[in-house]
Amino acid sequence: MSYLVEFPARQVQALGDHVTRRVDGLLHYGGLTPSLTELLDVRVHRYSSREAVVELGGPRLTYRELWGTAARVAGGLLNRGIGFGDRVAISYPNSAQWVQAFLGALLSGAVPVPVNYGFSSADKRHVLADSEVDFVLDDELPDGTAFIDDGACLTELAVLCYTRGRTGLPKGVELSNENVLSAIESVIAAEGLTGDGLRNLVMLPLSSANGCIDQLLPTLAVGGTLVIAPDRDPDRLRSAVRNERIDAVSATPVEYGQALAGDAFGVAGEVRRICCAGGSLAPDQVRGLRTAFPAAKQWSLWGATETSGVGLTMSDDDASAHPGSVGIAFGGMELALFGPRAADGVGELLCRGPNVMRGYWRNPAATAEKFTGNWFHTGEIAQIDGDGYVRIVESGSVEQARAESVERV
Repeated sequence: MSYLVEFPARQVQALGDHVTRRVDGLLHYGGLTPSLTELLDVRVHRYSSREAVVELGGPRLTYRELWGTAARVAGGLLNRGIGFGDRVAISYPNSAQWVQAFLGALLSGAVPVPVNYGFSSADKRHVLADSEVDFVLDDELPDGTAFIDDGACLTELAVLCYTRGRTGLPKGVELSNENVLSAIESVIAAEGLTGDGLRNLVMLPLSSANGCIDQLLPTLAVGGTLVIAPDRDPDRLRSAVRNERIDAVSATPVEYGQALAGDAFGVAGEVRRICCAGGSLAPDQVRGLRTAFPAAKQWSLWGATETSGVGLTMSDDDASAHPGSVGIAFGGMELALFGPRAADGVGELLCRGPNVMRGYWRNPAATAEKFTGNWFHTGEIAQIDGDGYVRIVESGSVEQARAESVERV
């Protein structure tokens, strides 16, 4: 009886020399910069005069201005004794200030800890206590002499993201520089992002992996402009789409539904790309977005915080050919199914790749529970068809699937 059945990556040949399998059995991107800081530093110098961040109703910052203010935040943190390996909590709503704080913590050599603004007060207190933060950025940003610590390497911790999961208290997800950089490369390749001046209206929470790692950082990596919506005011969004030359929009199905209900987009033929994260769009939402953005291609990303927010992708064409699917693995991600029916194409969805977390922060027991070898257990019961497309099965549970198995391979 089969318990773990692998579905080998089907995109490796297409990626060519970009990914190779190493002795650990995983696919890895070649040619990555040693750290996230170094990647961004190179891009800042390449695109210094472009707009990097626009907060609707707030500040507008070029790459030079954003990097300069972030470096001064890093200097201010240094003056307060913050340095390499320290944890710095980022606790602001979506804003230019959030981006400055995140990058400032990164440039100081510390590890940013985004505090999800949607968490309850109790969960926020738990995040601060569990991560043992050394400093909290939640008010006026510290200021000092510009400072950049760019000595990190691929294996070191880059970001500590907390995920609520299905039950229990939020757990800290350790994402290394390689995890984050691999996710950036995957998103850029999957969505075909180029350095032609992308202007991305982001409605996702920046404190989430979807918002920060899958939208903010890839946008900056290609010299694009992150247009931040601090709220969901329909008039503000409609004005932004019209006046900010928006060519990409990123949101969750809930946020798209609210925006469509308030006619927040109007009809915007200039928008070329719609990205949905955190779930699948309902058919009426798909139709509504096609009406609002008639020239736009629709993409969806499916993943967990533990996978840097990415894992599966679905394009317009794929959605038509594979209705009901949430996508296919992309980048260096590979899939497997776990359970007694895995050989029949049904079981718990497992994944592995260069974007999968190192583990849970100071929680080896929880980490061990989620891994079989280097395969991460997503907790979703799924089907994988012959072309590699994944459908999440609504009925059944992980507990049932595991109970039927006598051991892990």
